[in-house]
Amino acid sequence: MRSSILFTRINRHGRMAPPRLNGSVTAAAGPSGPPDNSVVEFGAYVGGEKVPARDIPEAVRLVREHNHDSPVPDAYVWVGLHEPDAPEVEWLADVFGLHPLAVEDAIKAHQRPKVERYGDSLFVVLKTVAFIDHEETAATGEIIGTGEIMVFVGPDFVVTVRHGRHCPLSDVRERMEAEPKMLVRGPAGVLHAIADHVVDKYLQVADQMQTELEEVESAVFTQVSSRDINRIYQFKREMLELKRAVGPLQTPFNALPQRRMIPSEMREYFRDVGDHLSRVCEQVQATNELSDSILQAALARSNALANEDMRKISAWVAIISVPTMIAGLYGMNFDYMPEVKTVWGYPVVLGIMLFVCTLLHRAFRRNGWL
Repeated sequence: MRSSILFTRINRHGRMAPPRLNGSVTAAAGPSGPPDNSVVEFGAYVGGEKVPARDIPEAVRLVREHNHDSPVPDAYVWVGLHEPDAPEVEWLADVFGLHPLAVEDAIKAHQRPKVERYGDSLFVVLKTVAFIDHEETAATGEIIGTGEIMVFVGPDFVVTVRHGRHCPLSDVRERMEAEPKMLVRGPAGVLHAIADHVVDKYLQVADQMQTELEEVESAVFTQVSSRDINRIYQFKREMLELKRAVGPLQTPFNALPQRRMIPSEMREYFRDVGDHLSRVCEQVQATNELSDSILQAALARSNALANEDMRKISAWVAIISVPTMIAGLYGMNFDYMPEVKTVWGYPVVLGIMLFVCTLLHRAFRRNGWL
């Protein structure tokens, strides 16, 4: 596949070859050196196969020499970074001609999901999410972990900048390298594979959150407590985090297949990713609305249980007040009191106490207070 068809503007004005590199990119890139600590993996891909390269400058040189000399410029470089420093991203910006605004976003991170075009390149920001296990949730109080992936897509390069420890891209690279027909799709194919991987993670997390909500729902309608209400609030907070990650990406991603920069044979693949993303948005919206209903039910049930407890307390107070009142009367030590001098006075008073308390207990049980 011609990777240059990703950018039709170049083809209309003739194939513009980037400057030839004389063994090193550093001289043309300025004083900053190539990224070292932040590089997860890099590779040069020619005709759907990975060619060996010692470092990024050599990979760039091999790709550009091939595209310059070959009638079919089907080579590209894929560089993956994880939480790089500013000089490292700026070095790659000089090498690949990345837009300064996009570079600034990649360095600072915490960007809104978006798809932007800068000249003959695309800049895509994807929020990554991951479901945190219960042990880590107990320690941090979080259910969903978030991160970001910034993707620079050009005629002969793909640069991914990942922030956060969730959703690594090593599986995507290994899967593509195992299937040359995926590599031959060019930079647009790499962008599709990354987007598909991220959206699949959205689906997994949405399903896991649905399961979590079902557990919360069953707990609410069996024996609700303040701990369950706190758990629902925490769940709603995490659902809002997931909604912020998924929602803003839906509109630009649905419009991505209509862009001229996307090859016609890749548009169906991007539409499929957009369909999956729409499904995630609908599921997140439905789960969020259901959590609102469960929260209202939990609060109502909590109030009802509180009222039941108050009725029980009031009933027992009324029952205990009878012997307390009688004992208080006979404890005033007056000289002239009824039944004080009789032999059966004590058992009669106890019998009256027991009789009245029994009547009150039966009445309260009949009315549902006990």
